[in-house]
Amino acid sequence: MPPKFKSILFSIIFISFSFSAVSQSDKSTVKAQFALGVNSPSANGFVSNFEAKSINFPSINLGVQYMFKPKLGAKLDFGYNRFSNLNSTPEFKINYTRINAQLVYDATTVFSFLPEKMGTFVHAGPGYTTIKPLGNYTQNNTSFLNVMTGMEFHYGISDKLSVYFDASYILGFGKDFDPVSSGLGSFNGSMLTLTIGASISLSGCQYCD
Repeated sequence: MPPKFKSILFSIIFISFSFSAVSQSDKSTVKAQFALGVNSPSANGFVSNFEAKSINFPSINLGVQYMFKPKLGAKLDFGYNRFSNLNSTPEFKINYTRINAQLVYDATTVFSFLPEKMGTFVHAGPGYTTIKPLGNYTQNNTSFLNVMTGMEFHYGISDKLSVYFDASYILGFGKDFDPVSSGLGSFNGSMLTLTIGASISLSGCQYCD
């Protein structure tokens, strides 16, 4: 993982612990989230003859969410993804890391037909992606802006804990690269991620259970 993303990851963890020390009246105000799943990079993000597997593991997401209104909030989240070549194409592995600042909307009332303990959230916002090829192509790093959007389906275990499924699409704005000098083993496209995780309240009364 690149050093700058390690510092971002530590920053998110620090923010999580900082929020946990702040007293809030509502357990839904501040939450820490982590999730694990799979990813599927777009085929048009590679140069000719290179192609990734349609399903790749892992995708790891870490974030902190703050709801400044009952239905509207924001979150800062970090994502780490790895994908590798399809068997019939040249061998490669790529680390895809991102950081995004997103708005969050609680759409639970829109999906009122779901069970009572289910919650639905829509999130979207801009971010920054860094690509780090491994193996024979380590010199072909690239970075670009992205926009991420997704939907989460939560199931409440308790007032402080919910498990959730997230489906997100990360639209990349990477520039075209020269396939001879820098394109081999690199990627400048978009990605779909499917993850399952936990959302833990860092606010509210700590001794109300």
